[in-house]
Amino acid sequence: MILGVWCRNVELRSVGLSIRQRIAVPRNDPRYQKPWRKVVSRCQYLVYSCHPAASAKAHPLELRRALAALSPLAPMIFATSPLCPSHDPGPNHPEKVARYHSVLDALQAADLLSRSTRIEGKPASEEDLLLVHDAAYIELAKREIQYGYDHLSTGDTQVCAASWSAAQAAAGCAIEATEAVVKGPHKTAFCLVRPPGHHASAAIGMGFCILNNVAIAARYAQRRLGLERILIVDWDVHHGNGTQNIFYHDRNVFFFSTHQSPWYPGTGRASETGEGAGVGTTLNCPLPAGSGRTAVFSCFEKQLLPAMEKFRPELVFISAGFDSRKGDPLGKFELSDTDFADLTNCVREIAAKNADGRVVSVLEGGYSLSGLASAATAHVGALL
Repeated sequence: MILGVWCRNVELRSVGLSIRQRIAVPRNDPRYQKPWRKVVSRCQYLVYSCHPAASAKAHPLELRRALAALSPLAPMIFATSPLCPSHDPGPNHPEKVARYHSVLDALQAADLLSRSTRIEGKPASEEDLLLVHDAAYIELAKREIQYGYDHLSTGDTQVCAASWSAAQAAAGCAIEATEAVVKGPHKTAFCLVRPPGHHASAAIGMGFCILNNVAIAARYAQRRLGLERILIVDWDVHHGNGTQNIFYHDRNVFFFSTHQSPWYPGTGRASETGEGAGVGTTLNCPLPAGSGRTAVFSCFEKQLLPAMEKFRPELVFISAGFDSRKGDPLGKFELSDTDFADLTNCVREIAAKNADGRVVSVLEGGYSLSGLASAATAHVGALL
């Protein structure tokens, strides 16, 4: 997959397009119509010439990384837990158990899991949860779930008796995937988890979320793994208000979001850029209903890429919400499966340039079962 992505870049580079221009070129663009044989031949020549015995100065870093990524020793991490589908918010709820199985079945049908290293995340410890969440909120959520509440008192998150265990497992998957990617040799990871997390703040569970999986993993990378600068890219159709809130004063975590506006939860204005030491490390791109590839890719190209030239993250997270896909019942964006693959490639380019290629993706929204399955499959295919 990485060789294929790189071949695409060779083809587009051959007609004089920069990295920023290449990510915005749709696949039906006439510039793709150059003879494939020439592209393959060029890729073969350059990749084979990157033999480890060759001089490091003689060959581009991106090719050495592409060659390393093709090694069977470093496949993508696929992290999940059998506890995740135990969270059942009730009949007819959009965040249904079937979401988990639809993605899992689609990845298996596409033969993507056989090319991944699967890990079963153990539940996150309370010590790890406290990296992000207030102790009082943790106790409140645990108590309400244990006492049989059907939703959290802090917001619109429906729960069942197994919800706390599922939430701990989801956070644990994100932590273990992060540790595997940071310590290597793996460069990418996808976490098939639920409940989602990006609406959960330090003291509030809401928007179908109990614990903020990405935020916990990001803070874990800083406090336990010694990294400093983290980028979180959130392309869910709903603004990740919880993630923004958690890192709003943090100069070392850059939060970037494209989302529908006005829409739930009502946050994410362009004027929200951080406070105190964190001013400038929140970048929101609110977009109207009906937005698709052109609008979303413009935000990545014209805003995120220039910002990363300065910020230079050491690790990249994706809050991978697929409710921004066309046809989702809870969103009105028009992104396609191909768009998600190309967005993934864009994020991977940022990581390759700054973070030694390290990307951890964690499932957020997506409520059309067929749309979620196909979009997630395109995304994971681009991570491989």
